[in-house]
Amino acid sequence: MTEQTTRARSQKRQRRANVPGGRRHYHRVGVTPEEEAMLLQRAAAAKVTVPRLLVESALAEHGETATDRAELLTELFHARRLLAAVSNNLNQVARATNATGEIQAELTDTLRNVTITSERVGRALRRFEVGA
Repeated sequence: MTEQTTRARSQKRQRRANVPGGRRHYHRVGVTPEEEAMLLQRAAAAKVTVPRLLVESALAEHGETATDRAELLTELFHARRLLAAVSNNLNQVARATNATGEIQAELTDTLRNVTITSERVGRALRRFEVGA
């Protein structure tokens, strides 16, 4: 297994990281079959275990879990890469427009991509507004 594979696996692990001395306190929680189904569904969607989901949810300040924040961070980094690509494309279109005096055909697609990416960032950020 390569170092990169190991690092990628540890960044997306389902269980929480081990702590020195272990976890000494345990809590039993009884749930109905319906609640169990919902917990399993939410844990699967978040790609975490049910105990991790419960702990993260209970200890989250504004309702989001550490897993939610990690997903948001991933989404924002992806959006940043897209915006960099789009801005590079826009610079090329502007340079060609300035050189020829004609509006380039790619301008519409580039501006549409700017709008799509901006909306994507907005949706990701709205997930974490206080009270949302």
